[in-house]
Amino acid sequence: MYSIIVVPPPTTEDERNRTQIRLAPGERLTFGRSARENDLRIAHDGVSRRAGEITAQGAFWILSNLSREQTYVVENPEGAGEHIKVGPGRLDAPVPFEFSRIVLPAAGDLLPVEVWAPRHDYRDGESERDGDTTAAAFSLDSSKRYFAVLAALCEPRLRGASHAPLPTVDQVVDRLRPNWPAASRTSVQWNIDYLAVKLRLKPGPDEADSGPRLNGKKESLVSLALRFDLVREDDLVVPSGRSSSWPGCGHRG
Repeated sequence: MYSIIVVPPPTTEDERNRTQIRLAPGERLTFGRSARENDLRIAHDGVSRRAGEITAQGAFWILSNLSREQTYVVENPEGAGEHIKVGPGRLDAPVPFEFSRIVLPAAGDLLPVEVWAPRHDYRDGESERDGDTTAAAFSLDSSKRYFAVLAALCEPRLRGASHAPLPTVDQVVDRLRPNWPAASRTSVQWNIDYLAVKLRLKPGPDEADSGPRLNGKKESLVSLALRFDLVREDDLVVPSGRSSSWPGCGHRG
């Protein structure tokens, strides 16, 4: 059973026909400029002859950096900038992302090698339900306006690149106004401040020590929401006239 899918860097040929290499648990794939039979050849002068090795490990994979000088970056395109670095000579670095992009620096170019780990393993059955119910890690109500504001802040990175710039308050207002006619800079900013307190990024106004001012509030909110899947792409609803709605736009935050 295959568990890892490797997609080599694009060539001048039609990208729609890019090769996919499938690895079963325990199988290895060496890549580089002078790859041998059954290895992945990357024809670029800036890539080491034996640049690295990918090994399938069930539901995840490991990466060995066989180059002497280059650090490889493994990005999670779905994780708001989440990445790991694998230094020169590092062997068997575990990669936890379901969808990853190995970025190979190559004489001024950045070559992407995409790796998918679509296999998911879960424990069987449910644990015994005894004692008190575990408190929710994050208490969010998707029917509230604050959630609509959070979803609007996360939307560019959920729909596009993980490093996409965040919308301004005015852009959030414009995004929500079709279904929240009373939306304004003041109401959106109030909900952003409320979220920062609700998600414990800053103390509440009634606490004795209010702490320092939180800089980069929107960035902190979006980073937390995307890291812990508080907002998913399914939570985004594109307005299509008066009939469509965004979660929470009909309720008070």
